[in-house]
Amino acid sequence: MKGEENVAYFPFFVDIEGMNILIVGGGTVALRKAEKLLPYGGALTVAAPELCDELRALPGVRLVREPFNDSMLEGADIVIAATNDRKLNRHIYDACRERKIPVNSVDCKSECTFIFPSLVKRGALSVGISTSGASPSAAIWLKERINALLPDNMEELIEYLDRLRPYVKERIFTEAERATVFKAAFSKCMSEGRVLTEHELNAIISEVREHE
Repeated sequence: MKGEENVAYFPFFVDIEGMNILIVGGGTVALRKAEKLLPYGGALTVAAPELCDELRALPGVRLVREPFNDSMLEGADIVIAATNDRKLNRHIYDACRERKIPVNSVDCKSECTFIFPSLVKRGALSVGISTSGASPSAAIWLKERINALLPDNMEELIEYLDRLRPYVKERIFTEAERATVFKAAFSKCMSEGRVLTEHELNAIISEVREHE
């Protein structure tokens, strides 16, 4: 088990779509973890003898109304121990460490092999904020300010910028010039607060070509 000193957690973005994720616990803490994970496509199982109404109402979650037993770890890719039983959470942590399964034990960072960041999500854009457990209040403060900085249509702008990549690649053949076009297009999208017209994009491409 890790010590209580602050650990510098590496921010590691992982594709969890289709992964088997087990959340042990049936209360509001387990609910919050499930709500964070659901948009990312994991196959969620929530196990507890009693489940709160909000958990039972979540779509796409497999519910197991049973006390935890170690056999539930079979096939699990990620585990969250979210019960109000400190000894049980510790047991789950130990069992996962023995099986080399990534585990998060809520409210005890020394019994986590990964932690949940404060998340800002707008479509394909995900911003994770962490103080390595030192100050959740600071992470929430930063999350609120990042949210305030982003335009309401940030998801639309990100999707547009993704769509224009093949268009630009067909017309600009060097990586450096493409980067210049993408940077200029992004800057104009953000300053205008909207996607660009085809004419505006072509004007940017023409300007870059002129400086080849």
